[in-house]
Amino acid sequence: MDTEYFKTAKKVVGVKQTARALEKGGVKKVFVAADADKRVVQPIADACAKVGVPVESVESMQELGRLCGIQVGAATVAVLF
Repeated sequence: MDTEYFKTAKKVVGVKQTARALEKGGVKKVFVAADADKRVVQPIADACAKVGVPVESVESMQELGRLCGIQVGAATVAVLF
C-alpha cells in the first residue's frame, strides 16, 4: 500500500470520526483494520454498504495507524473527497 497516499490524502482517523464523515457524505473510501473488534467496525462497514462507499481491509490497527503517520493504531480511516 502506498504510504504517501495515506499521508497526503484528506482523511479522518477513528471510528467516531469515520461514522460522522459517512453521515455527512463526501467519503471516497474507508479502510478497516482486520484485527479491530468486529463489534466496533461492523456498524461502519454496514454504513458504507448502505451509501455505496468501498471498504478495504488493512492487516492490523498498528499498520493502519502507521500508514496514516500516527503513533497509535487505528480501527478505521475514511478518505474524503
